[in-house]
Amino acid sequence: MPKQVDHHERREAIAGALWRIVDQQGWARATMREVAREAGVSLGQLQHYFSSRAEMLAFAMEYASQQTRARVERGLAELDHPPHPRDVLRLVLTEMLPLRPEARATSRMNAAYVLEAMHDPALKRQVGTGLRDGRSMVERLIRQALDEGHIPPGRDPGVETDLLLALTGLATLLELDVVEPQAALRAVDQHLDRLFGPPS
Repeated sequence: MPKQVDHHERREAIAGALWRIVDQQGWARATMREVAREAGVSLGQLQHYFSSRAEMLAFAMEYASQQTRARVERGLAELDHPPHPRDVLRLVLTEMLPLRPEARATSRMNAAYVLEAMHDPALKRQVGTGLRDGRSMVERLIRQALDEGHIPPGRDPGVETDLLLALTGLATLLELDVVEPQAALRAVDQHLDRLFGPPS
């Protein structure tokens, strides 16, 4: 009997190969041929799954999002139950920063994804949808914290959401060694202290 190919597993292996190349060598080196070589498949096999770099990148980013969600869920399981909104927001923010190898790879993929999306309308729509969904999730947490009295009344949840998400811009500063990881974490914690008050 010929071996059955798990197509989802093959696509994930290709996404992983793309991740490794972008993480170690940059998006410019992530050609279809190079990704096929890294994944251990022929160029023809890769093109059976993905017809272009943009399509391959879009799938890889979906996979990256799944991995980030899994890391957040593992982190949530370690918090108090129910978790304090401040702790949830800190966890989400820090998982979006390149502070550990797996998050660093995701951060570099995100940078490549955004750059490519600027010149590809389909990718731009996909990126925008993902970012709007993420923003909505953060705003829901802010509104919940306001409703439960964790954040002083009178704060604009939309503005507070945007200010929190602005902290993800630390990713570029971390990647270029402009700030150290501990300095980035202090910035996150001080902002959350201003929003919620110091943790008790």
